[in-house]
Amino acid sequence: MDQRVIELYDNFTHGVINRRDFMDRLTTIAGSSAAALALLPMLQNDYARAAIVPADDARLAIDTVSYDAGGVKISGYLARLKAKGKRPAVIVIHENRGLNPHIKDVTRRIALEGFLAFGVDILSPLGGTPGDEDKGREMIGSLKPDEAAQQIAAAVPFLAKLAESTGSVGAMGFCWGGGMVNRVAALSPDLKAGVAYYGAQGAAAQVPNIQAPLMLHYAGLDQRINAGIPAYEAALKAANKRHTIHMYLDVNHAFNNDSGDRFNKPAADLAWSRTVAFFKENLGTPPRA
Repeated sequence: MDQRVIELYDNFTHGVINRRDFMDRLTTIAGSSAAALALLPMLQNDYARAAIVPADDARLAIDTVSYDAGGVKISGYLARLKAKGKRPAVIVIHENRGLNPHIKDVTRRIALEGFLAFGVDILSPLGGTPGDEDKGREMIGSLKPDEAAQQIAAAVPFLAKLAESTGSVGAMGFCWGGGMVNRVAALSPDLKAGVAYYGAQGAAAQVPNIQAPLMLHYAGLDQRINAGIPAYEAALKAANKRHTIHMYLDVNHAFNNDSGDRFNKPAADLAWSRTVAFFKENLGTPPRA
């Protein structure tokens, strides 16, 4: 697909331009309104096509659970292998659409690796993630980032204290959720590992507060997010913080999202293998089925 279309859609989905401007510019690139409308389905996510782990996978136990975050009830999707045993926990933080089917699938994937996986729904206080993605983005846009980060950070002690948990808790996030990983790492001294996929970098002033090692995955074509790498990397190095940066060349923002057009399987598979190994190294190797 034309890279101009991909970048235009990225700007729209991240609030840089509104829908009218997006459609006007898409029409210009495509050559006509009809051609622009024909492109839209190719840009939108197809969750049914991309599901890797079925929601009813017999190997998994899945529940909806809630925790208190400063007087606010936050709910999420808890998945783990049915085989008994204490497991390191991983918070899975969604993109700017909320806890949609793709992120639930990712949560099930990390559960199959043996972890106690919790897909947080930061929109639960607002009624939960809606089925309409545009509405989900609007709801995410209404949140106060600092407040949302505090609410997600409250999941760390919640998961550490669960009977099925070893007490070691990590976090992984994508896009908006990747940015939240950087924020939560600065807020929670008990976080043991953080993995951010193409997420906005944290404030340099907050870097000294980070205790967890970080693994940061970036897409080579993602100019918007990559602009913040040098300053963040410099701050991490200056504060002697453990971190690893992986740059995946010639792929776009959201390369891990296999429900969308920007998915790149080689990059996604490599990033996933690195992520799982990183969690095992820093959280402990979980028991398998």
